[in-house]
Amino acid sequence: MRAKIVLLPGDGIGPEVVAQAVKVLRTVAEKYGHDFQFSESLIGGVAIDETGTALPDETLNECKIADAVLLGAVGGPKWSDPSAAVRPEQGLLGIREGLGLYANLRPVHVYDELVNSSSIKPETISGVDLLVVRELTGGIYFGARQEGPQTAYDTMIYAEAEVRRIARVAFEAAMKRNRKVASVDKANVLASSRLWRRVVEEVATDYPEVTLEHMLVDSAAMKLIRYPADFDVIVTANMFGDILTDEASMLSGSLGMLPSASIGDGRPGLYEPVHGSAPDIAGKGLANPIGAIASSAMLLESSLGLAAEAQEVESAIKSVLADGYRTADIAGQEDKNVSTEEMGELILRAIEGGKDA
Repeated sequence: MRAKIVLLPGDGIGPEVVAQAVKVLRTVAEKYGHDFQFSESLIGGVAIDETGTALPDETLNECKIADAVLLGAVGGPKWSDPSAAVRPEQGLLGIREGLGLYANLRPVHVYDELVNSSSIKPETISGVDLLVVRELTGGIYFGARQEGPQTAYDTMIYAEAEVRRIARVAFEAAMKRNRKVASVDKANVLASSRLWRRVVEEVATDYPEVTLEHMLVDSAAMKLIRYPADFDVIVTANMFGDILTDEASMLSGSLGMLPSASIGDGRPGLYEPVHGSAPDIAGKGLANPIGAIASSAMLLESSLGLAAEAQEVESAIKSVLADGYRTADIAGQEDKNVSTEEMGELILRAIEGGKDA
């Protein structure tokens, strides 16, 4: 297979983790006879510094003609002024909107080898394997807003069509998993959530094999910590999903472990680790590249249709963890502490067939 993959390393640790994911993708391509062509573009803070905008037109245009996009992270103290007219996060919102990426898929899988790395009791997180489906281009982040000296407002607005399409993504995913969907809203307070709930129920009638449960977001937040293994697929609005996925990431022990995919209808998918730019550890070799590497596995399967290759990447990650190798964020006293680059090398060696350090 021949595929064009655009790299958006971004800021902070983004370039470090993307570099390791690219090594893995090149290894997969060589092993299976694929031709992956990589190009690199600007986004976020580095784009602001060079072009004055967080998402240059050249970047968006390059992504539109790609087969897939792999992103690192954006942001950092240099661009952290919330009152600034141009901020790195605008690059993320812009590329999601520009590519029509309305569904963010964030799997949360707790590896058996890491049950003791989480702050949650091992017996609580054992067997956790859930998927959060977050609506990505609507809701409070995109509604009308105004900011004044004494008052400000943001508008949480959803159209029926937006809810219907994200609900369908969730139910389709559940059909391939354990056939359970938890729809998370705040329908006891918000009108937009009552619309959300009604439309989700309508979509559910097309999937009689799937069990639907409605949950208020505050209750879901509590249950996610107390009974995380009860969840299969969670579908929720943009802001709620943003918060809940960060909470869910800690079940695995570290933000650095988790991948994500943002998809639309027939457009190139955007793949990125859940973590941020972590400027405090940038350039120190401390970043965990597993989230970025696992994101590349999602890229292989979802955008390129290479399920076997994706599974091999996942198996390589599990193999390296089983051998006791850890980056600083998940390392215990008995583990083999390795750098960002060393972890990437170990995973690509496992793909090649040799696991020895």
